[in-house]
Amino acid sequence: MTGPIAPLALGLETSCDETSAAVLSGDLRILGHVILSQDVHEVYGGVVPELAARAHLQKVDAVVDQALEQAGVTLRDIDVLGVTAGPGLIGALLVGVCWAKAAAYGLGRPWVAVHHMEAHLFSPSLEDVEAEPPFVALLVSGGHTLLLHATAWGEYRLLGETRDDAAGEAFDKVAKLLGLKYPGGPEIERTAAAGDATRHRLPRPMLARNQRPEDEAFYDFSFSGLKTAVVELVRSLEADGVLERERAHVAAAFQAAAVDVLATKTLRAVEQTGCERVLLGGGVSANRALRGEIASRLGSRGRLFFSSPRLALDNGAMVARAARFHFDRGEVSALDGSASAALRFPGLLDPPKRAN
Repeated sequence: MTGPIAPLALGLETSCDETSAAVLSGDLRILGHVILSQDVHEVYGGVVPELAARAHLQKVDAVVDQALEQAGVTLRDIDVLGVTAGPGLIGALLVGVCWAKAAAYGLGRPWVAVHHMEAHLFSPSLEDVEAEPPFVALLVSGGHTLLLHATAWGEYRLLGETRDDAAGEAFDKVAKLLGLKYPGGPEIERTAAAGDATRHRLPRPMLARNQRPEDEAFYDFSFSGLKTAVVELVRSLEADGVLERERAHVAAAFQAAAVDVLATKTLRAVEQTGCERVLLGGGVSANRALRGEIASRLGSRGRLFFSSPRLALDNGAMVARAARFHFDRGEVSALDGSASAALRFPGLLDPPKRAN
């Protein structure tokens, strides 16, 4: 007698400027996966929310259909639907949530509202079965920078987060300052490869040697000051008429400063938790300088997990994986549920107590 058949999951992602759908098998293999990146935002140097929502609305049916076709299944074969319900751009989120809810209602299937950043946590596990808790997680994207200690799936302690700009947002803004294309992360990395990171000294915000674990700033991030320092540097170089020849050096200096802050805070978490397993998630995790710096500081004592560039981006496969986790625990969403641009990270445990 065979056991129950594991569910076939469909994941849908529309939180920002990628429309993506994926079909995940019962044994967590990606059977079909489509990611459609919107290029309409490039001329504006950043995502325009109204245009993003409209593009999702226009493309979501075709993206889902193609993912199903790749998987060799139909929508009626899907057992559970997962969709990013937040955080993100509310108009864009609503496109995906309304589509998933309508499909769930029409098919009589359950749906799961997925937290976008928790989905990024699951992404590396789709390619490496050992990318499982416990680990220290650095989640770095265009809208978020989070440092977590994951003791088990669904059990997370938030150690630190950004107080202003996210790391990915800082990369995009600095790229725009330097006259580079959007999205800025890959452009900064490409340009920095030809630069000297020591030519221009930039600050490392909220990073001081005398910080202690009980200090509020010990794990938190701030990138607005770094961005402002780049603004002032660029203005100075423009005034001197040398920005063109210094562009690569500025990009390298900015990247080095951002990576130093991210790596140092992550290694602080490693030391304080005693967990030498580190997981990187989010679009900025594709940055090779960041990966290399954390791997170098971990050395042979630790283990670093991250996704391939495709799965580091916002994608439907990670949403399907997160949905499967919650579905397997009996956690499904009500049909009157909706999207939230400020959705709370699920499974957060009480933070460590700080000294008075």
